[in-house]
Amino acid sequence: MESVLSLKSVSFAAQNALVVEEANLEIEAGKTTAFVGPSGGGKSTLLKLSAGLLIPSGGEVLYQGRDIALMNRLQNLEFRRESAFVFQDSALWANQSLFQTLELPLRIHFPQMSRVERQRRIEDVMSAVGYKRSLAVRPANLSMGEQKLIAFGRAMLCGPKLLFLDEWTESLDDNAAQRLIALVKQQQSRNNTVVFVSHKPQIIRELADCAVMVAGGRIRGRLAGDQLKTGGDLLDLLERDPAEKDGEG
Repeated sequence: MESVLSLKSVSFAAQNALVVEEANLEIEAGKTTAFVGPSGGGKSTLLKLSAGLLIPSGGEVLYQGRDIALMNRLQNLEFRRESAFVFQDSALWANQSLFQTLELPLRIHFPQMSRVERQRRIEDVMSAVGYKRSLAVRPANLSMGEQKLIAFGRAMLCGPKLLFLDEWTESLDDNAAQRLIALVKQQQSRNNTVVFVSHKPQIIRELADCAVMVAGGRIRGRLAGDQLKTGGDLLDLLERDPAEKDGEG
């Protein structure tokens, strides 16, 4: 299987401290990869580097063989249309209505789409994620769980082939979480690529083809196939000492 994303010796520093160090990883097209590990270990930073939201201090992140950091405007626009990111804190525009927030990616990536078509698309996606309240309000009027639904819906609007999810089921009740998990499974059924961060073993086992352990800013281990789906291998990976030598689990 070919790689859709390749991380080559990727490092990232913030405030003169390395947050991610020498990460090498291949993300297979059409597969689902989970980043797991302790809080503060670098999972979310690695996810944002993979999505091109952070520029590496060293190394390169390649999307279909092209360095994201070196893409021209049109190449970057195409990458942004084909990928989507759901932030842990939802990252909704505080000074815009929900409709304006949801409409923006459609206006950018599908300028030929009429307002009626945009509204229909937004209504369809909101129905799919289970959001039933007004879209005329601002994020401050929503609960954290509702904000998560809006953020996930925003990611779905343009039909991404590559989906990045950072703890996207947090703050949701079981029914809402299962609804979003089902939508991720729809992405999988379309052979789209998913990369997510989660600390929940049941979600990792249910969705992931591969789990990558990230701790202390480094990739410490990897599980795939039967190692991931059965037995205690996943729990061992989650509980592994972050100081343990890097290697494949």
